[in-house]
Amino acid sequence: MAPLVEVRDLSKVFPVANKYKIHAVEHVSLEVGHGETLAVVGESGCGKSTLAYLIIRLLKATGGQILLDGTDITGLKSRAMKEHRRKMQIIFQDPFASLDPRRSVGYSVKEPMQVHGTASADEQEEQVGALFERVGLERGHLRQYPHQFSGGQRQRICIARALALEPKLVIADESVSALDVSVQAQVINLMMELQNDMGLSFLFISHDLAVVERIAHRVAVMYLGQLVELGPRSAIFENPTHSYTKRLLDAVPIADPRQRRERPLLTGEIPSPRWGPGESPKLVTMQEIEPGHFVAEE
Repeated sequence: MAPLVEVRDLSKVFPVANKYKIHAVEHVSLEVGHGETLAVVGESGCGKSTLAYLIIRLLKATGGQILLDGTDITGLKSRAMKEHRRKMQIIFQDPFASLDPRRSVGYSVKEPMQVHGTASADEQEEQVGALFERVGLERGHLRQYPHQFSGGQRQRICIARALALEPKLVIADESVSALDVSVQAQVINLMMELQNDMGLSFLFISHDLAVVERIAHRVAVMYLGQLVELGPRSAIFENPTHSYTKRLLDAVPIADPRQRRERPLLTGEIPSPRWGPGESPKLVTMQEIEPGHFVAEE
């Protein structure tokens, strides 16, 4: 079966002062299958969120292609893109900032249905109530406002809003990083239940490797805008091959000193993704070292 999302040589370059450029995403290629969770991990500033925004078309790509269900959506104009937006939705990192404080939460969940005209007014009310119950909230919460909810409840509202148009792909951009650990577990379990029930695909952006190990089917490791390792969850966590992947895993705190690795952590300044006029980063070459497990040459 063809993948739900296929990204080919996707790049994003931001111009800055004095003709310098930030190469935020550089020739990234990956796929997200139907009903699959692909996690993209890496340190802050490596390009994870920029990649997500490119795929969902919140940012315009500098180069490359994005195929959704076999359709190239890279250069589609707003009107042509509208029908494809129903297939992709996003959950942002900060649930409070992503909800309009002047609107009831019920309205925020209903608004995508109004924009796309997917149901009548009466049907919208019923569907929003059903979505609230589906994510563990009550119908009586519909007329309340974002400030009346806890962080975990607000993120559940954002999940309900993402599901309002029955998408095929949900992008979760650090969607649990702002939550308490116990609430994180509840939201992650909810996302996994929704995936099983609705056949959703997730592009899960995170720097929390414990969460990634729990939720992901495959893992893509990004460093300075490029993929350095891509493979099944078991291959990445049990057989990390690229030096950056190894050090990323070594940086995870381990309570038991007998299980700690002795490899030294990376030190010094993080290399800059800023390049001068006529300069560009060296592109990595990926090799398949075992079925489905790709590693960049060093």
